[in-house]
Amino acid sequence: MNTRRTFLTTALAGAPALLPAQSPNEAIEVAVIGVGNRGSYLLRHVMNVAGVKIVALCDLDEQRLADAKKRAEEKGFSPATYTDFRKMLDERKDIEAVIIATPVDTHKGIAVAALEVGKNVYCEKPMAVQPDDVRMMVNAANSAKGIFQAGFQLRHDPNRRASVEFIKEGGLGKVLYCHGMRHTGDLPRQTLWYFDRVRSGDNIVEQACHILDLFVWTVGKPPLRAFGSGGVSLYKDIPPGRTTMDNYSVIYEFPDDVRVNFSHIYFDPSNFSGIKERVWGEKGAIDLAEAKWMELGKRGENKLEVADAGKDSTFLSLEAFIHNSRFKRKPLNSAESGRLSSLVAMMGRKAIYEKRIVTWEEMNV
Repeated sequence: MNTRRTFLTTALAGAPALLPAQSPNEAIEVAVIGVGNRGSYLLRHVMNVAGVKIVALCDLDEQRLADAKKRAEEKGFSPATYTDFRKMLDERKDIEAVIIATPVDTHKGIAVAALEVGKNVYCEKPMAVQPDDVRMMVNAANSAKGIFQAGFQLRHDPNRRASVEFIKEGGLGKVLYCHGMRHTGDLPRQTLWYFDRVRSGDNIVEQACHILDLFVWTVGKPPLRAFGSGGVSLYKDIPPGRTTMDNYSVIYEFPDDVRVNFSHIYFDPSNFSGIKERVWGEKGAIDLAEAKWMELGKRGENKLEVADAGKDSTFLSLEAFIHNSRFKRKPLNSAESGRLSSLVAMMGRKAIYEKRIVTWEEMNV
């Protein structure tokens, strides 16, 4: 395989290497709020991060809470359990870091409350459902004692991170065009809030924000305008009461004549198209997830050399969060970067819903 240019990403911002002043015995005491599907996945990974002590778990569902407590105990932790996050924050002054994995419409209230009492906060993507709520979270993060890290964990995926670094170092020359797609089967039907646009923000905000975040990170600035179209073509009232789309397409126009084209469907046959994030520049194009690129006018692909290849992005994101909490370092996926990417997703949603071109000035609250 011909490799013209490689990048090692061992000296990355937010990397969890021990600093001289750090004692490996100084555990960060962590609470997890929301231990459903995503929260349980986060709990499983954060329990494997060095220097972590799980001291509390919180969820409205007592069975999920009991299951999560059992898993934590199997790893040697003895967490207290709560069904009210406010009570947890009030009683447990020892908690240093909070991981939030609850429905999107609850992010603002929980995150702001935790920041106000001095906790470090890791809040799952997207930041919120509406732009004003995002602004309130950023304001709280900016004035907080602790750090805020948004759960855009794909920034920590080794392949994607190496690819974006390659682009930013000029590997493709000027960025010209980005294309992304998230073509999958439908979301889990038993999780009803996924299908309620008021609670989830709709699929472009709750799901697609990950890929849009990668493109905003790549381009380095927000778009000027967006337009798109979408709706429910197959799963009408499935599950009953569904208000979220099952397909849509959106185009963003960025400064310097850069365009981002993104499509999202939920009735894709297995292994038919899948999830892609690709960037074209004046010298060639790269597949972010594969860390493979091709030069314009030449045959054969080039594979980037990737540090931490194969490691899970969620684990690496949480590992960075613990490190950032310990040393009060600004995260790679900070409140401000989370704000931009959440608003870009909401911008596309507004354009689709209102069937018109929406400008950044309308969103940038």
